[in-house]
Amino acid sequence: MANSSELSLGDTLVKQGVISQDILNEAMKKHDQTGEPLVLILSRMRSVKEDDVLKTISTQNSIPLIKLRDFTIDKSLFKKIPIRFVAHYRFIPIKLENNVLTIASPIPYDLRTKDEMRLNIGFEIALSLASRIEVMDAIKKYYGLAADTIEKIMTQSSAIPVSQEIISNQVEEIEKSSEDASVIKLVNQIILEAHKSRATDIHIEPYRGKIRLRYRVDGVLFDANVPPAIKNFFSAIISRIKIISNLNIVERRLPQDGRCVVKTDKETLDLRISIIPTPYGESIVVRLLPMTLLHNLSDLGLNPIDTKVIENLLEKPHGIIFVTGPTGSGKTTTLYSSLNKLNTNEVKIITIEDPVEYEMEGITQIQVNPEIGLTFALGLRSILRHDPDVIMVGEVRDFETAEITIRLALTGHLVFSTLHTNDAAGGVTRLIDMGIEPYLIASSVEAFVAQRLVRVICPDCREEDKSVLPEVVAQITRELKAKKEVKVYRGKGCETCNFTGYHGRTALYEIMILNEAIKKSILLKSSSDDIRRVALRYGMKTLRLDGWEKVSQGVTTPEEVLRVTPAEEATEEKLGEAPKAEPENSMTSPQQSKATATKPRTYQRIRTRIPLEYTIYKRSMDSAEEISVRPVKTVATDISAGGISFDTKELLAVGSILKLNVEAPENHKKIDCMMRVVRISESKGTGRYTVAAYYLDIASDDKAILDQFVTTQQAEEESAE
Repeated sequence: MANSSELSLGDTLVKQGVISQDILNEAMKKHDQTGEPLVLILSRMRSVKEDDVLKTISTQNSIPLIKLRDFTIDKSLFKKIPIRFVAHYRFIPIKLENNVLTIASPIPYDLRTKDEMRLNIGFEIALSLASRIEVMDAIKKYYGLAADTIEKIMTQSSAIPVSQEIISNQVEEIEKSSEDASVIKLVNQIILEAHKSRATDIHIEPYRGKIRLRYRVDGVLFDANVPPAIKNFFSAIISRIKIISNLNIVERRLPQDGRCVVKTDKETLDLRISIIPTPYGESIVVRLLPMTLLHNLSDLGLNPIDTKVIENLLEKPHGIIFVTGPTGSGKTTTLYSSLNKLNTNEVKIITIEDPVEYEMEGITQIQVNPEIGLTFALGLRSILRHDPDVIMVGEVRDFETAEITIRLALTGHLVFSTLHTNDAAGGVTRLIDMGIEPYLIASSVEAFVAQRLVRVICPDCREEDKSVLPEVVAQITRELKAKKEVKVYRGKGCETCNFTGYHGRTALYEIMILNEAIKKSILLKSSSDDIRRVALRYGMKTLRLDGWEKVSQGVTTPEEVLRVTPAEEATEEKLGEAPKAEPENSMTSPQQSKATATKPRTYQRIRTRIPLEYTIYKRSMDSAEEISVRPVKTVATDISAGGISFDTKELLAVGSILKLNVEAPENHKKIDCMMRVVRISESKGTGRYTVAAYYLDIASDDKAILDQFVTTQQAEEESAE
C-alpha cells in the first residue's frame, strides 16, 4: 500500500488540476506493484507534463526548482559521494559547503528518507528539485554510463562466469533486465543507451590500460563517458555479446560476424555484430537497425523535381537503377523506399542482400551466405525461376555479379543495385573496371544516383548564422544563381539535440539519367570527368549544388555540405567540349577502337570466321511469346568473350533474343547460349545485314573457352605482325 506522503502528493496534484483522478489511480496502482516513487512514475507517463508536477511540488513544499544545465559542478565532489548512494536515492550532488550537501532530485524526499541519507552519506541534506531526465543525464555525465552496475558487480562476492551462460536464440528484452547487477545488465544498458541516443553504431575499442566506448549519432562518433573500472569487465562484455549473437566465445584470433534481435518497450532492434582482433583485445562494432523501415520517397530529402524524376524511373518496365556512394551514405534506405513504392499485390519483388538489413512484408528477401556457396551470382541465377518483376541486388562487387545483373535488366526486369563510387559518373568507370563492356552499360542502365547524408539543423534551436564568412555566402548565392543573398542558418544547441545543433539526417542527391549523349560518351569509354561534363550540360545537379539548396532552405549548414561532398566539382565554367561519339549503327574495328578509346578494351576482339546457328527466341524485349523456327546457319565475323558479330540475310530487330549455337574452334565443343541483338547495319549493295549481339546466358566454362580462343588468336596476330 502507498504511504501517506505519496497519497497526499497525489491528492494535491489532482486538486491543482495537474493530473486527473484516472491518471492518479493508474500511477498509484503501479506504485503499489513496484514501490517506485509516485513522481517518477508520473514523469514517464506521456499524458503528464513533468514540469507541471515539479512546479506544483516546489510551490507546495517550498523546495527550489532548478535547471541542472545552469550549474557548474566541482568534479572533486563526486569522489566524496559514492555512486551507490547516488543511484539508490536517484540524485546528483551539486555543492558541498559547511557540511551541507546540496543535491538535485526529481523526488520530494520525506523526513525519514532525508534522515536515512544523512546517516549513510555523512552530510546534512539540502534538497532542490530537477527533472528526472536531467538528473539521469547528469549521473551518466559525471559518474559514467552504468557506473552503478559496474560498482555492484565489483562488490559482489561471487558471480557466475559468463562463459557458463546458456546460449539462447530468444529475443533479449533489454529494458527488462534483472535487478541483480551483472554483465548481462551492463551490456543491456550500453545497447539501450545507444538506442535512446539515436545511435546507429556502438564502438567498443580496447587500448593499453583502458577501454573506449563510442556512439555514432547522425553520422558522427562521440565518446560515451564510462567509468575506468569497465576495463575489468571487457572480456566478460565481449563474451556476453558473442553469446547473444551465437558467435564462438573461445575464438579470439579471427574476425567474427554475427547478429541478434533485442527488444525495447517500443521497438525491436536487429543488431549486427562485427568483431576483429587487435593487439590489446578484440574490438567490437554493433550496428543498430530497426526490424522494419518504411520510408516514402518524400521522406528522403528529395526536392519535388527529383522526386518526380525518381518516380519516372520506377515506372520503367526494365533496366538498372544504380545508387552509388560510400558506406553509410543511405543507399539501402533509398533502395528500400523505392521498393516500398513498388510493393503492390500485382508486382513480384525479390531481393538478394548481404546482409538483409530491413524486413519488408510482401517482398521475398534472400540472405547471401558465401560459406555454403550462396553468392550473389548463384542467387541471381535462381531468382529468374521465381518469375520476378523487380529485383534488388544488394551490391555489385565483381564482374560476375555485374554481368548477371545486366542480363536480368536486358531480359525485361527492373533491377536496383548499389555501387561504391564518389559520384554518379564514377559508376560508369567502376563497371568498366570490373570488366563490363561499355555497350552493355549503355543498353541496360537507366540512371546512376549518387547520394550523401548530411546532418539536419535542430528545429528547436535554429537561428540565422551571422558569423558565417561573406565569401561562403557569396559562393552559395553565385552557384545557386539566386537573385538575392542567401541566408545561412545554424543550430544554437538545446536539450533536444544534446547541444550539438543537429538532430537527424537528410540526403543530398545527384541523379544522372543516361540520355543519348551520355550513352555515346560511355561507348567511347570516356573518363568519368568527361561523362560528368556531358551530364552537367544536360542539366544534372551535383551533390554540392543540392547541398547549397538545402543550406538556403535552412535544412543544413555549409560545413556539413563541404564535409560530405567532393572537394572539386565540375561547374558550367569548366565544361569544355564533350567527346564526339561514333555513329550508333557503325561497327568499330579494333584499329578504330585503339585510336578513339581512352582505355583499352575490356575484352579482346578478333576478326575470324566461325560457323554458327541462331534461332529467334523473341522478336523484342517487350515480346512475351517464344518463337520456334528452323535454325539459320551463318558465319561469325567478329568475336570476343563478351559478344559476337555475324552476317545474315534476315532483318532482325534491335532487342531480339536469339538462341545461339557456335562451335568452339579449339576443341570443337558446341556452345549454346542466349544472345540479345544490340546493333544492326546494312551492307550496301549486298542485301545482307551485319548483326552485333552479346551473351545473355553463357556458362562460365564456355565463356572461358571463348576467352582463351580470342586471347590465343590475338597473340598469334600480334606475333605475325
